[in-house]
Amino acid sequence: QVQLVESGGGLVQPGGSLRLSCAASGSIFSINAMGWYRQAPGKQRELVAAITRGGRTNYAEAVKCRFTISRDNAKNTVYLQMNSLKPEDTADYYCNAKIATMFSARVDDYWGQGTQVTVSS
Repeated sequence: QVQLVESGGGLVQPGGSLRLSCAASGSIFSINAMGWYRQAPGKQRELVAAITRGGRTNYAEAVKCRFTISRDNAKNTVYLQMNSLKPEDTADYYCNAKIATMFSARVDDYWGQGTQVTVSS
């Protein structure tokens, strides 16, 4: 069993900041890439940012220079620092991790339950 638990969402004014966290736990053998996705009402889920185990990152164009993804491999945790938030960043944010468990050599996708981010004045 593997669980991803997110925290840090909420309501923030335009121009404000939030920091999301996602901790993976359970029968984990190794975690490859981790990332954050978001889904706004009526829209498809989209990649926001991703980070490899070695720290290489990539970002959606819409969030470059505003959001920063990082991870702590010792804690199996990924973070998303979101600055200069805009109303269009409003969405449910989901953590994703590509994990090999102790029971299988296969790497599978795991998802968190989602955390809501609302940017509004």
